[in-house]
Amino acid sequence: MATQVHLGHIFHLTGSPMVTDAATALVSIPDGALVIGDDGRVAFCGERGDLPPQYRSAATSDHRPGFLLPGFVDTHVHFPQTYAGDSYGGGQLLEWLTLCVYPSESRYADPSFAQQAAVQFCDRRIAVGTTAAMVFGSAFPHAQDALFTETQRRGLRLVSGRGIQTGGPASAAALITSEDDAIRLAREEIDKWHAADTGNVHTARLHVAVVPRFSLAVTAQTLKNLGNLYDSVRDRGVYFHSHLNENNRPGTGEVDETKLTYQVDSYLDTYDGKFLPGSKVGGASLLGRRSIMAHAVHCQDVELSRMAETGTSIAHCPVSQQFLGSGTMPWLRTVASGVNIAAGTDFGGGDEWLISQVVGAAFKVHISEGGDESVSMHPAEMLFLGTLAGARALDMEDRFGNFDVGKEADFVVVDPRRTPALEAALTYGVRSADPALARDQTLFGLLMGIRETSIAETYVAGRRLQ
Repeated sequence: MATQVHLGHIFHLTGSPMVTDAATALVSIPDGALVIGDDGRVAFCGERGDLPPQYRSAATSDHRPGFLLPGFVDTHVHFPQTYAGDSYGGGQLLEWLTLCVYPSESRYADPSFAQQAAVQFCDRRIAVGTTAAMVFGSAFPHAQDALFTETQRRGLRLVSGRGIQTGGPASAAALITSEDDAIRLAREEIDKWHAADTGNVHTARLHVAVVPRFSLAVTAQTLKNLGNLYDSVRDRGVYFHSHLNENNRPGTGEVDETKLTYQVDSYLDTYDGKFLPGSKVGGASLLGRRSIMAHAVHCQDVELSRMAETGTSIAHCPVSQQFLGSGTMPWLRTVASGVNIAAGTDFGGGDEWLISQVVGAAFKVHISEGGDESVSMHPAEMLFLGTLAGARALDMEDRFGNFDVGKEADFVVVDPRRTPALEAALTYGVRSADPALARDQTLFGLLMGIRETSIAETYVAGRRLQ
């Protein structure tokens, strides 16, 4: 690949900030140049007028008046729910799973259907600029094979694992395996697909995760077996992913039911090896730097502290939480714990593929929190959630997530002209006389107004995806 120069208004977060430092780390270059070397890495990011002489004759793509943003990172999305968005029936989480999701996911038993879904899933990711994702996988190995194969063909980044269930209602029967098969199939997927594209976990775009659906879909024996499995593959860079504290409708919510079923002090204990009655240790912990827990809406302080201590990240899914009536993850308390928080669509629990819409929803729900908990998120915090925080959650912050020199060049081109309402807002919206506030107003208007039509091009490691 030859060296490329891309021109446009650049926004990114430089360095390795915490979310509380995002505003300080925000970089805005209205007349910017992003240079991608022949190795697919960022060689220069700065003012067009400061472009080093050696790049001035390189092939140039002029995206002005468009914007260049780091590729979006989705830390929680469901492949077997590709066609389940906007599913109506059953109301909140547990009923919705039984009536809508389990039947939908069971259709992936048909290999041709699963293959079609894999193509559609990758199409959607490219169309919305999601360059990397933690993907909750299908229960069917042939469907996972289709997902990994199509992802590799398209050049996207993927972390995924087959959805593990060893229990559940009758509508989930096709998704349920024996205890032995649950471990066997997970191990086979790891051996077949983890870093299969390059053979090196540090350069691979394909990675595997151990993914039990949630604690109510497995047993204490499954959790013990998964802990043993994860202990045996953790040093290979394998991931862990599941749901945590999503829905707590009094008496019938997933949180209370989990604590009652396992007789534990906290939901997180079930993933932390303390899944025996009284939160006694029964196996190895599944938490760590490559572990991502989706939702975390109803966490106790001790759970947040434990996730921060172990380097476990939260996939924050405000669109899904609204859709299923799950409540609002308390922003200030969760941030104060020090845990890393990244954005997740949770499609099809959510009805959005676009990460910028997810961070826009985050702004709306957190400014609507009650009393002193209400907070107006800074636009840089929103950008952080959708880009750099996601790279950190995937433990790949050293590889992508911003435009620091040497990073792999994952980015999206946003062209406001493709979305008239966005173009109008950016052209005619009021801007402060204060340059810093005017910058923030432009970024906010951009993130709130991006639609799928706005995404003109999507790149991974400098290569445009089709």
